[in-house]
Amino acid sequence: MAEEVRGPDATALDEVVTFTSELIRIDTTNRGGGDCRERPAAEYVAERLAAVGIEPTLLERTPGRTNVVARIPGTDPTAEALLVHGHLDVVPADPAEWTVHPFSGEIRDGLVWGRGAVDMKNMDAMVLAAVRSWARHGVRPRRDIVLAYTADEEASAEDGSGFLADRHADLFEGCTEGISESGAFSFHPTPGTTLYPIAAGERGTAWLKLTAHGRAGHGSKVNTANAVTRLASAVARIGAHTWPVRLTTTVRAALTELAALYGIEVDTGAPDLDVDLLLDKLGPAAALVEPTVRNSANPTMLDAGYKVNVIPGQAVAYIDGRMLPGTEEEFASTMDRLTGPDVAWEFHHREVPLEAPVDSPTFAKLRAAVERFDPAGHVVPYTMSGGTDAKQFSRLGITGYGFSPLRLPPGLDYGALFHGVDERVPVDALHFGVRVLDHYLRSA
Repeated sequence: MAEEVRGPDATALDEVVTFTSELIRIDTTNRGGGDCRERPAAEYVAERLAAVGIEPTLLERTPGRTNVVARIPGTDPTAEALLVHGHLDVVPADPAEWTVHPFSGEIRDGLVWGRGAVDMKNMDAMVLAAVRSWARHGVRPRRDIVLAYTADEEASAEDGSGFLADRHADLFEGCTEGISESGAFSFHPTPGTTLYPIAAGERGTAWLKLTAHGRAGHGSKVNTANAVTRLASAVARIGAHTWPVRLTTTVRAALTELAALYGIEVDTGAPDLDVDLLLDKLGPAAALVEPTVRNSANPTMLDAGYKVNVIPGQAVAYIDGRMLPGTEEEFASTMDRLTGPDVAWEFHHREVPLEAPVDSPTFAKLRAAVERFDPAGHVVPYTMSGGTDAKQFSRLGITGYGFSPLRLPPGLDYGALFHGVDERVPVDALHFGVRVLDHYLRSA
């Protein structure tokens, strides 16, 4: 008979800190263009799964770009399976800018420091620690849990979740829902108020390449068909454009719950709703929803010319665009208008926007798991301004939620830590996260 345990054991609480630190020390920097090697981190995870009898499968589309998938059988064979996924790659970090070396995994002042501490080797470690605790005590979840540790999330996901969804769909048989990063972290908009936003949506990815053609010539001559001028005009129009408000179901739910929390009477379904005024009334709490009430398009890269006195015949720019659910056609037509007749645009990389129900039993269980360990906290739904591997796994019919729980102290800004300098996570936050995940995953 399995030993009855009420939560992760003391070993799990130690392991989540150790695993986070040691995974950070494995440099899995993803510079884009295939310049990354996740295999050492994948082997680290696979060895620790196998050590407790959880059989891992390692899969690669490209040598060195390794993914790990494992399935933990549930007690109810009729229940739909749940996917729990996290990526192993991280964005670059310049050691000269950091207080500690970004790949040291140093534990200092009750914090684990390094690239990946919140994005997202912490979640990788929390899941690993939780399921190892189950194995030690013979605990089984109600439904099958499929674990996926992926490569390439910080670029195109072609070597990671995209590859898994397209080529290894059988490993995710029965999965209808999934959880991953960027949700259930504590946010302190005002003194004494703690919010836990759980993601139930993502804006779609629309990375664009703009190309302007013109007449090449000498830099001293008049040139009314200058490709650089044409491109610059288009980029300036895009950068200055104010996108119209487009409220999705998840964003409306977030605004409704936040307004109620602050005692603001509002009908988010009213046709004359002034969203910007409502955001002003919400104060710092508006940061959770402000990036997702509109589409966006930010110029990020320019490439033109090879010599100061030569007018090039072509100029190129890249735009980071994001689309809310249901706005793809509007986004494309707006780009047609803003680029104008002299600049062509195309999708450099595109992924779909997502939305998950906030009135579902799953969301209710996610909410309950957080509130069990922080009864004073307020769970609210929100939409991510960016995207995750949930986009690729949605191809398999898997509905995704952002749920990587962390209880952070006031002053430690979760959003600023993502891709930021001095990324770090409190040891106490890791303990909170593994407890919440353990509770949710057992009863999911």
